[in-house]
Amino acid sequence: MRKEFYTGHLFDVYRYFGAHKEGENFIFRVFAPSAKGVCVFGEFSNWREIPMYQEGQSGVYVSEPIPAKTGQLYKYCIYTANGGRVEHCDPYGFQMELRPGDCSILTDLYSYKFKDEKWMKNRTVGFDSPVNIYEIHAGSWRKKGEGQTDWYTYIELAKLLIPYIKKNHYTHIEMMPLSEHPFDGSWGYQNTGFFAPTARYGTPDELKKFVDECHQAGIGVIMDFVPVHFAVDYYGLKEFDGTCLYEYPNAAVGESEWGSCNFMHSRGEVRCFLQSAANYWLSEFHFDGIRMDAVSRLIYWQGDEARGVNGTTLDFLKVMNQGLKSLHPTAMLIAEDSTNFPGVTKPVDQGGLGFDYKWDLGFMHDTLEYFQSAPEYRSRDYHKLTFSMMYYYNEHFLLEYCHDEVVHGKATILQKMNGEYEDKFPQARAMYLYMMAHPGKKLNFMGNEFGQLREWDESREQDWDILKYPLHDAFHRYMIELNRIGQENDAFWHDYDPENFKWLDCHQEERCIYAIKRKGKNKNFIAIFNFSDEEQEDYELDTEEEGKLSVILDTDWDEYGGNTKKKKTLPAKAKKGTHVTLDLPPFSGILLMS
Repeated sequence: MRKEFYTGHLFDVYRYFGAHKEGENFIFRVFAPSAKGVCVFGEFSNWREIPMYQEGQSGVYVSEPIPAKTGQLYKYCIYTANGGRVEHCDPYGFQMELRPGDCSILTDLYSYKFKDEKWMKNRTVGFDSPVNIYEIHAGSWRKKGEGQTDWYTYIELAKLLIPYIKKNHYTHIEMMPLSEHPFDGSWGYQNTGFFAPTARYGTPDELKKFVDECHQAGIGVIMDFVPVHFAVDYYGLKEFDGTCLYEYPNAAVGESEWGSCNFMHSRGEVRCFLQSAANYWLSEFHFDGIRMDAVSRLIYWQGDEARGVNGTTLDFLKVMNQGLKSLHPTAMLIAEDSTNFPGVTKPVDQGGLGFDYKWDLGFMHDTLEYFQSAPEYRSRDYHKLTFSMMYYYNEHFLLEYCHDEVVHGKATILQKMNGEYEDKFPQARAMYLYMMAHPGKKLNFMGNEFGQLREWDESREQDWDILKYPLHDAFHRYMIELNRIGQENDAFWHDYDPENFKWLDCHQEERCIYAIKRKGKNKNFIAIFNFSDEEQEDYELDTEEEGKLSVILDTDWDEYGGNTKKKKTLPAKAKKGTHVTLDLPPFSGILLMS
């Protein structure tokens, strides 16, 4: 093994470790430096242990070529220095059994042939193109039945999901973690198989085909990646060779707030493991990006700013991101980070952490809190909706209403809107237009697009039958049209150019009115909002636009559940010079195009 493995500078060690097919045989390699001995055993040996030998003093144990077939189960047996014997799945295993099974499965990593050359050649990180992400949990978007394991396979999911994504005008799918995990309720965020696609939905080749078919349909695919912690299950990484090999030996920093084991990023071999896992999903599965979970726990010790910056993990992030961008310059690196730590999306060679995007959790919290509040308090809270632009250009922000906001008693996005059932829809329509008008790439969790009322439950599919109710059906059609406008007009893409955005009015505290301008190459758009519960009559605004203005979208149009008959021209005498005078219905937004 190369010395860079021990110093943490390799990104392809999965091509060495694990079980690799060579002719009719497989060769097994595993890192267990504190083990007294290591054996491999499985279906190919009738579960008889086959001793492995250590390469010098490297800590790497290797098998002789073993006659075996793809699809056969196997495990490692570790004999520890204190006389113990433990069984583990392969840390670098490319396929695993479905829980409660805990064996790795032999597979040919290179058998699938992609047909997405055109997509991969033309792919970009999306700074100057539409990025509207649909976040899903593969097991609960749709299900075949009501049983816990009635999941669609990767192949079946592609046939259902791709047409839906196209119809709804999303550009990317973001999959919650697909690496193997033992507990459904962890949603994939506590892994045992960092290189193994979960068997819940099929085989590695079937996942590759899913991504391939998305690409051929013009859809990007992002996957959540968990570089912070791992599951405590005995057969996984915990105390792998009888010692804390992957985790901290000190429980004070070794145990996460979720009861899982924190990776010890100061160890070079652990860094190579995680860097290679990230590279693996981008290289071997052609994912278009990875969203790194819980980055705040890497910036600060266990995410606590009071404990200070963790220099070791910051160094790990910089090396990993810089290496990944060198290998995959057009893949998105996205940080889920709730801190104010500077430079998260600045390149490493400019002093940053090297991500392309950062979730704007501040925007999300401020916006949802504003719409949760009663209308009589919105004048007081008026600048919760303007504050985001005070810091917006510090990073490449991505605006999101994600899965974390629709579980654990938080209520769904629609339910968060203040008031009774029928009051929620006009506010949600106006809020989503505000989100589209606000700079930043977009992400929406499944179910938000049709006004899901029930909190998300990973064991149940989304409440698709709710679309038979007129308000939900109209809301869904509204969201489709809003997404179409955002996808087809470049004024909504150039999110990080300060010339692209302007507040036309953000000082109507008493009336709760806001006006935003987005500038495109050929067309400009003006969004005007009334977030109060009263009609605002004779509101006058200088649009700075001399020519004709068309009404592109009105959240109060009756076809979307509102009270205004659809018209694409402004009312008579509404425009004089660059000024417009409008009556704004309660809880409404209007989008004008010049």
